[in-house]
Amino acid sequence: MFDLMKRKGLNDVDYKVEKAGGVLQRWDALKEKKHDGTLLLTPFDFIAKANGFNVLEYAIDVYGHYQGLVGASRRAWAADNPHKVQAFIKGYASGVDFLLDPKNKAEAIAILRKRLPQMSEQLADQSYSYMAGPKGFTPKAKIDMDGVQKVLELRSVYGEPKKALTDPMKYYDSKYYDAAHRH
Repeated sequence: MFDLMKRKGLNDVDYKVEKAGGVLQRWDALKEKKHDGTLLLTPFDFIAKANGFNVLEYAIDVYGHYQGLVGASRRAWAADNPHKVQAFIKGYASGVDFLLDPKNKAEAIAILRKRLPQMSEQLADQSYSYMAGPKGFTPKAKIDMDGVQKVLELRSVYGEPKKALTDPMKYYDSKYYDAAHRH
């Protein structure tokens, strides 16, 4: 967010940052006018637009690659629980592949609307189309290492405490993903 605002000519003296929690809490704070802007993910960006808010920019449109959501654990816990990690990855990847299969579109939209009952059929369809499209979920839930690199670059500049984060492989161990897809 800091980099996107800087690209538009805003510096840290031009705004105040407040912690608001996860995407649902951030959306709630925005719609209650507690904040003037926030970071949102699909489908909350579509809900915001339907409620008169503006989407200023999408990170993926600016950077080309940007790894948003990830699942993470401590290395020690993963080493002690490899089958649980693999089962999670396999389940998550299966869920993503279910969503990406066009024959499941109606069911996926029904699930989305059940979880977000305020979402209209049209917004749910729009959200599905985006998330099942080229800028949405990746098949097999494969991580975008170029996107991870971009996140590390941004965190190196804007994160606190300051530290150089350069090697994505320091934060990603592919053996769990690879094992989940072998079985």
